[in-house]
Amino acid sequence: MIEAKNLVKKFGDFTAVDNINFKVEKGEFAAFLGPNGAGKTTSIKMFTTLLHPTSGTLTINGINPAVDPFGVRRSFGIVFQDPSLDDELTAYENIELHAVLYGVSKNDRAEKIKMLLNFVELYDRKDNLVKTFSGGMKRRLEIARALVHEPTILFLDEPTAGLDPQTRNHMWSYIEKLNQERQMTVLFTTHYMEEAEKFARRVLVMDQGKIVEDGSPKELMERAQVPSLEEAFLKFTGHGIREETASAVDQLRQHRKAWGAKR
Repeated sequence: MIEAKNLVKKFGDFTAVDNINFKVEKGEFAAFLGPNGAGKTTSIKMFTTLLHPTSGTLTINGINPAVDPFGVRRSFGIVFQDPSLDDELTAYENIELHAVLYGVSKNDRAEKIKMLLNFVELYDRKDNLVKTFSGGMKRRLEIARALVHEPTILFLDEPTAGLDPQTRNHMWSYIEKLNQERQMTVLFTTHYMEEAEKFARRVLVMDQGKIVEDGSPKELMERAQVPSLEEAFLKFTGHGIREETASAVDQLRQHRKAWGAKR
């Protein structure tokens, strides 16, 4: 379902993703872990057609995003790390717009939206403008929106940031159910190691633009000879605090410079 071969993404002289190779099969539930600035979000943006690779090949559901981005977009749902809702629309309108754009049948639309809003416990707020919502409520709505067209692949970039433990567990249990019942492929990033240890059946560890480890949580813990995934993660990537800001600013500057040159 997801395959990267010698995938590279550069922003000027800065290499955010450095020649990664991996394949995620249909129905896998995989975590993509790494310190700040490791290249996870840049990779997710390439997987979801928001960035083009500098070099290498990438296929999503058998389709090259650079060749047929619309075909790829129809097959996946995405919960971005940054907010992506329209604050001037209601909760219902946000999901309805997404459903229309993705071709969800008009006959099924209302029932699916109602079911998803009930799932994230926002149905009683369906007619409220999103700008009145808390951060946690917005995140729950983004998750519901990503599922309305029943994607075969679900990308989640730190989806539970800002959520309380009850909502986090509820969300993961529902996604796990979808994964098992529909064979929906799931690839997610998180900084909550207990989430990855509990729900992921495969973990890819990324550091400094490269995939440095790949295996089940149990295999990584055995490989690192430690009792938890968090300790294994620290052993593979180090204990030092990572500075994300410098690399992010550099990426933005290089991106603007590249666009300026094109124009």
